Amino acid sequence: MMVVDTKTKRCLYLQLVCLLLSTLKGEGFYMGITYVQNAVAKGAVCLDGSPPAYHLDKGFGTGINNWLVQIEGGGWCNNVTTCLVRKNTRLGSSKQMVKQLAFSGILHKEETFNPDFYNWNRVKVRYCDGSSFTGDVEAVNPATNLHFRGARIWTAVIEDLLEKGMKTAKNALLSGCSAGGLTSILHCDGFRALLPTTTKVKCLSDAGYFINAKDVSGVEHIRAYYNDVITTHAQSKYVFLSTIFGTKYPDATFYTQCSLRFMADKNLVN
Repeated sequence: MMVVDTKTKRCLYLQLVCLLLSTLKGEGFYMGITYVQNAVAKGAVCLDGSPPAYHLDKGFGTGINNWLVQIEGGGWCNNVTTCLVRKNTRLGSSKQMVKQLAFSGILHKEETFNPDFYNWNRVKVRYCDGSSFTGDVEAVNPATNLHFRGARIWTAVIEDLLEKGMKTAKNALLSGCSAGGLTSILHCDGFRALLPTTTKVKCLSDAGYFINAKDVSGVEHIRAYYNDVITTHAQSKYVFLSTIFGTKYPDATFYTQCSLRFMADKNLVN
């Protein structure tokens, strides 16, 4: 049996501590949650009626007037049954969200890990409506108490950020992954419109390009699914919008090949 002396033990211990600290450093740090309480009066609420939320780490130095807004992903709910399941999770209720969220990758505050945006104002918008922030149904069924108000949440959160200083932004980047990436496409031009004309605005969609195509079995599953999402969250509103996109199908707005045709290309990061 090998005997390790005290000095060697101390060296190994210090190496282990350094390794752990460097790992934590690389994975990120934690930011507290901000609830948009005044959004409730506007009906801008999560599926369960709780207020929307985000996490913000303020910028500093040369990045103090730059903003990165990242939208959380998490798929969609396409009917009452799936939305009820979602309602009692972090994807349907701010009551279920963690109070401290890890900021890593594009949200990291250290230049070593995030050289482009480390000193920007970095925001993580939590996703709790199940429609990529597009739904707006006034009526609430008392039997389910489901609120389909994604579009209102979007407006309430962005207005809150504008008041926090984003209205004077020099640069602003809207990003998101998956369902959040779709959000960054659908709301890109609207995001541009809410900021001063002097602000340089870009939108980055990470894995948010969803196309209308048959699956491997030859079935148009995604079309049926998105039709249900639109019907559940927005009723007839998107039927009208789909005519703008040159198709009779209300789900067309969710397909990148349709929505990109009407976006201002200069705002999208390819």
